[in-house]
Amino acid sequence: MSHRIWGVCATMEPKLPERLLMGPGPSPVSPAVRLAMAEPVVGHLDPRFIQLMDAVADGLRLVFGTANRLTLPLSGTGSAGMETMVANWVEPGDRMLVVRHGFFGERIRDAAARRGAEVAVLDAPWGTAVPADQFFDTLERVGPVKLVAVVLAETSTGVLQPLDGWADAVHAQGGLLLVDAVTAIGGMPVDVDPRGIDVCFAGSQKCLSVPPGLAPFTVGERALAALRDRRTPVGTWYFDLTMLGRYWGQERFYHHTAPVSMVYALAAALEEVRQEGLPARFARHRRAARALWAGLEAMDLELLVDEPHRLPSLTTVRVPDGVDDATVRGLLLERFNIEIGGGLGALRGKIWRIGTMGYGARIENVVRVLSALEVVLGRRGGAEAAWRAWESER
Repeated sequence: MSHRIWGVCATMEPKLPERLLMGPGPSPVSPAVRLAMAEPVVGHLDPRFIQLMDAVADGLRLVFGTANRLTLPLSGTGSAGMETMVANWVEPGDRMLVVRHGFFGERIRDAAARRGAEVAVLDAPWGTAVPADQFFDTLERVGPVKLVAVVLAETSTGVLQPLDGWADAVHAQGGLLLVDAVTAIGGMPVDVDPRGIDVCFAGSQKCLSVPPGLAPFTVGERALAALRDRRTPVGTWYFDLTMLGRYWGQERFYHHTAPVSMVYALAAALEEVRQEGLPARFARHRRAARALWAGLEAMDLELLVDEPHRLPSLTTVRVPDGVDDATVRGLLLERFNIEIGGGLGALRGKIWRIGTMGYGARIENVVRVLSALEVVLGRRGGAEAAWRAWESER
């Protein structure tokens, strides 16, 4: 008798295709990370697992660019990191400034408002970064504020937000700088300590090339002091860092059952980062991105973001006039097994989002995407231009 479990026969014929994930995440997962997830499951308080936790925390300090003692992967996606940040540092009535230049800045504003914060917003047109002088002027006009939140790498627009001097200005008012680095970590410098960032969260599924399910998180001493001085208890049990810190600290106090196999995956990915080296990894992401930009422009496709503020991990390209966004993405998926992303919010139907993230940031993947777009759009020259750009940086 044949039995089926979620569409997979007892013969283990694969149900799901092998997609090339070149959208805004998740990104392709390396064979080493896949194999790590197949390792035997041990208990979340097993001595060997605790050793692995220490190694993972050290690896996260490396990619965050910090020595923060409270550095850990939260059990949840990047959105869990955002929720943790807001839940632990926002109290009802707190004054807060959110820099909003895309979909995920708006998500932070929404989460903070739900926690009762008095939120001021600094907006920039989607596809642009906030100029430093505009930020400093707004902070002086709105301040003092307890918290300032900003997205370093805005996944909805492909914008890299410079943060030079921001933390100093926020700290001068007695506030904390909170940063979303979901699409940055592992693909570009986050520089938590050099930039003076107080709280920073990320996701496992972008440039770290781990499946979705973990949210790397780090907290500086200034923010830890503010957390200890809260007027009210943290309004969440699962994401309460005063409790989670005891499990990931020296006590190993039971909080919840950690996703053991996901931690294996993160450990393997961080080891790949260590072996490649951060400078080489960042250079590979930049090189892959520049090859993609050259290919897209050779096909007369318009990029949304000016080059100085483009992410090396995510490129946004305007959908040409007369072309249907969803139809093109559907053809790429059905005919070529390639996934790219569409726009969010105000950019829905207007842009494509193409990732060059982690294990996916390779010239063969860039050429494959561009070759497929050539066929679907009836344009030429993209793959060749990308290869030339890649070779020019050897």
